Amino acid sequence: MGSFRTWSLAAIAGVFVMVVAHQRSHADAGPVLAAAPVLAAAAPAGPSAARVTGLPDFSGLVAEAGGAVVNVQVTEKPQKIPQLNGQGEGDDPLSQFFRRFQQQAPEHAPPSRGVGSGFIVSADGYVLTNAHVVSDASEVTVTLTDRREFAAKVIGIDKPSDVALIKIAATGLPTVRFGDPSKLRPGQWAIAIGSPFGFENSVTAGVISALGRPVSDGSNTSYVTFIQTDAAVNPGNSGGPLFNIDGEVIGINSQIYSRTGGYMGVSFAIPIDLALNVKDQLQKSGKVVRSRIGVSVQDIRQQLALSFGLTAPHGALISKVEPASPSEKAGLKAGDVITSVNGRNVDHSWDLPAIISQLPPGSSARLGIWHDRKATEVTVKTVLLEDSPAQAARASGEDGGGKLGLVLRSLQPNEQQELHTKGRLLVEDVSGPALAAGLQPGDVVLGVNGVGVASVADLKREIARAGHNVALLVQREDAETYFPIDVG
Repeated sequence: MGSFRTWSLAAIAGVFVMVVAHQRSHADAGPVLAAAPVLAAAAPAGPSAARVTGLPDFSGLVAEAGGAVVNVQVTEKPQKIPQLNGQGEGDDPLSQFFRRFQQQAPEHAPPSRGVGSGFIVSADGYVLTNAHVVSDASEVTVTLTDRREFAAKVIGIDKPSDVALIKIAATGLPTVRFGDPSKLRPGQWAIAIGSPFGFENSVTAGVISALGRPVSDGSNTSYVTFIQTDAAVNPGNSGGPLFNIDGEVIGINSQIYSRTGGYMGVSFAIPIDLALNVKDQLQKSGKVVRSRIGVSVQDIRQQLALSFGLTAPHGALISKVEPASPSEKAGLKAGDVITSVNGRNVDHSWDLPAIISQLPPGSSARLGIWHDRKATEVTVKTVLLEDSPAQAARASGEDGGGKLGLVLRSLQPNEQQELHTKGRLLVEDVSGPALAAGLQPGDVVLGVNGVGVASVADLKREIARAGHNVALLVQREDAETYFPIDVG
């Protein structure tokens, strides 16, 4: 069986050109069935709040909110036709063909057209959509539900979040209301309105399948954790709103997970609170700035949680603190676990950059920390995240002695300089539990369970203190990572 792939809804539009007259770019349609009440048989005993006694009628929601959903048509910039077979200009077969019939070979392919969706966020014509809908557009046309058409100006595009803000010259427009994504729960209703395959104002419904999903299409999403739904979304839905049962926008439909490029029951939306943060910055300055605190983090599994004395695996485990960073100044260390930011829970490692990046640079972040097997708090001042920040470390490593299956030796100062490490213990051979954990010769051991080690004696002492659950911080090349090892 083939593996699933993540598709941005715009990237797969070309598959469906047979359905409509022009090429489409993003979304899904499906007929909306009128919901009928479920006939109740004998109700089982138990809390009434857990019973589903009927299905809702979404027609009132669509009538109220649907007028603020728009169709976005784009004409993309013409692409230059590459020379064939690496031949010089005018010598490729296509140029020879046109020259033979006394015609000039075209330099650019005909402009392609695409379709997406959007929604009006202010009565004076501001519209939110996906960045991938309009990022390559030379012309953008917005069509309202009353069939009026407007040329749109692109105010700003933020590819890392896949959010774009466009503007039409109109006033007195209907607008959407916004919900609170922090109040969402899996199993709640989710309603999508958009233009799948170009079929404007199509309504589909499903449920919230999961929250806080990290999804990568290879271009963005380090700063986005998505809302997952099973509301049908297809090429053309991109940029359209995802509503809750109260008719409030909770997300922007952005991606699907598919083997075929079409809807297969899994779709993803950008949380509206993140999108509005981006929208406000684009409207104010035309660009988006983000924050960082200077740590590399990894997710925590059960064995690592046991190693650090956590009752359950949650939080973002710090594997590296950048020198002179806000985190180093605040006293954070590798082995600390960040469990919250300004009272907002950090359950997985990918939650941290999504939360921190939305804070204004220079603001204070109150971090809940698990340090030395105790809960505490520290305050870190955020700094600007550059467009191309230094990449976070990768890693490996393990400790010394036969108990773990490691053969170690001390590094000389010149070797440390060559390896760009402050570590002192080099792994020369690996077997047993260390091999099973993924350690390799050439790794440098930096610490055990959050405590730095500089000698084999240090390593053995900390392993003895750790008991059965050992978390080794190791450096491989220029990356650092914790490796959990069960020593029985």
